Amino acid sequence: MAILENLGTAYKALVIGANGAIGSALVKAMQSDPHCTLVMGISRSSEISIDISNEESIQHASSVLESKGPFDLIILATGILHQAPIIPEKKLDQLNLDYLQKVFAINTFGPALVIKHFHRLLSKKRSLFVCISAKVGSIEDNRLGGWYSYRASKAALNMLIKTAGIEIRRTYPETTLVALHPGTVNSRLSQPFGGEKTGQAPEDAALKMLQALGQVPTTSPSIFLSYDGSTILW
Repeated sequence: MAILENLGTAYKALVIGANGAIGSALVKAMQSDPHCTLVMGISRSSEISIDISNEESIQHASSVLESKGPFDLIILATGILHQAPIIPEKKLDQLNLDYLQKVFAINTFGPALVIKHFHRLLSKKRSLFVCISAKVGSIEDNRLGGWYSYRASKAALNMLIKTAGIEIRRTYPETTLVALHPGTVNSRLSQPFGGEKTGQAPEDAALKMLQALGQVPTTSPSIFLSYDGSTILW
């Protein structure tokens, strides 16, 4: 059975950030899909390397991969929540400019540049450009507060996705840009917050995410989507 029903019976996929828990699980899931004719995974340590904090690296990777495309699905599976000494802020007094800049560089600025250079590798037919986002980046859904830099960086990413979706639709009329919430996944990102107890296995999360992507309607230039297939308020 096809995982991505809306991409047909012969699709090509690219996963950026394929060395992480979610990225590697997505690659493995598509490798087992008989309708996927090619899935490539790249990261800082791959043969075709990419550093999303460096635009020259992003541009070079996209140029090298151009001959492998066009791709029907591109997934950016990178992000940061914590990295010593960075921790999610619980109150305003914990805000730190260096931490804010680091989190935005990885969660917002890097993905913006990836979209800039890699959207040209998409198929002019039905295609999806997906960035891993987070439900806590929803402005409408924020009822608990806290996690200032992470929430704000993901909210900014979502705005970039929504805005780019409008522009890209003008030349790629069947493309949808997706902000994808993966849920809690047992990974290095979630483990300090109980993810090893409450999180899904990466393999299970990847399959659910791909199945949800397979139901994205062609009518929308962008969507904020949860791994369970439901939509999230921007």
